[in-house]
Amino acid sequence: MLQSVESEKRKDSGAGRRPLIVGAGPTGLSAALFLALQGVHSRIIDRAAQPEKESRAQVVNPRTLELLEPTGVVDDLLAAGHPIHRARFYVGWKPIAQVELSGAHPRYRPTVIPQSRTEELLTHALSHYGVRPERGVRFVALRQDADGVSALLVHPGGEREITHAPLLLGVDGARSHVRTALGVGFEGSAFPEPWPLFDVHLNDPLDLESAHVSFVPGGLVFLLGLKPGLWRVFADVPDALERLPPGSARGVIEWRSSFHISHRLAQREALGRVALAGDAAHIHSPVAARGMNLGIEDAYVFAACAADALNGQWQRLQDFQRLRRPVHHAVIRRIRLLTELARGRPRMLGAMRRPLLLGVTHFPPALHAMVALLTGLDHEVCLH
Repeated sequence: MLQSVESEKRKDSGAGRRPLIVGAGPTGLSAALFLALQGVHSRIIDRAAQPEKESRAQVVNPRTLELLEPTGVVDDLLAAGHPIHRARFYVGWKPIAQVELSGAHPRYRPTVIPQSRTEELLTHALSHYGVRPERGVRFVALRQDADGVSALLVHPGGEREITHAPLLLGVDGARSHVRTALGVGFEGSAFPEPWPLFDVHLNDPLDLESAHVSFVPGGLVFLLGLKPGLWRVFADVPDALERLPPGSARGVIEWRSSFHISHRLAQREALGRVALAGDAAHIHSPVAARGMNLGIEDAYVFAACAADALNGQWQRLQDFQRLRRPVHHAVIRRIRLLTELARGRPRMLGAMRRPLLLGVTHFPPALHAMVALLTGLDHEVCLH
């Protein structure tokens, strides 16, 4: 496809010296910000004309806050959100166990903040370096050689552009066009049932400083307080709002959606001068709230490898795959196992959830592993 438009107007404007980031979600914005800290200005595009207003991700974990410290956005993130100190578990809303998260990190707690607000703060921080996302710009195709990557882009008015970059990062979501253009598969499995999701006004039936998971027949119901009076509810049962805690007074539903859970991993995270990160490289259950956080961790490692590559150490792009692939594989495996145990299907497994959870919370090594998973501290973030 690139060859067919070689004669069309080009708008490089020096772009050939800048990495191209396809996708201006939290992973792409973080990658551009981490690169800017190392003196590398990137070009970042996104096919959406405007940032998403609704937020699937709602928690920034301690590992992410630690990695973002040098960017200067952490104080703003903490001020805009509120901490979670524990996860509480119930059977039919009768308490059975809790997992304390407060002591996992010396400075930070998991922090509830909408993904849309996180993106705003990252975008603002990035603007100080003169880097701003170009919105409504669609990635179509790529071609790469030993000198870099050529990408075909389409602008909002239909104008086509061929831009050249020394390297390209695809962070354009689970349906990644960059991953497709590379011919990289996205392997894994999915659960068949839909998971309804709501942001609904409730009369604060539970404490806001905890995440709440209730095992119900045939599934689970999850509640997270977004702010006083507004709660995120998701479940794997169709009548989730009929299974709220006793005494809940339901008000206006601000947003409703549904999703299916898949656990998938790209066949590779880097190919030549192109890398994949975030949902373009891996997707998994929202249980443990690792999706956005794992993507920002990818961005941190990518920026270190990319900065070295731009200084002539081109093998560092393959280091990105070597460093991230085992992390992605391990995190997806743990979250898939946790979700399979929690979702309550088949019925025999559902009946085992209470004794299994009690066993975990009373066995220190297992409890430590669970806390590490929920806080993003289950592995070291390696750059070499």
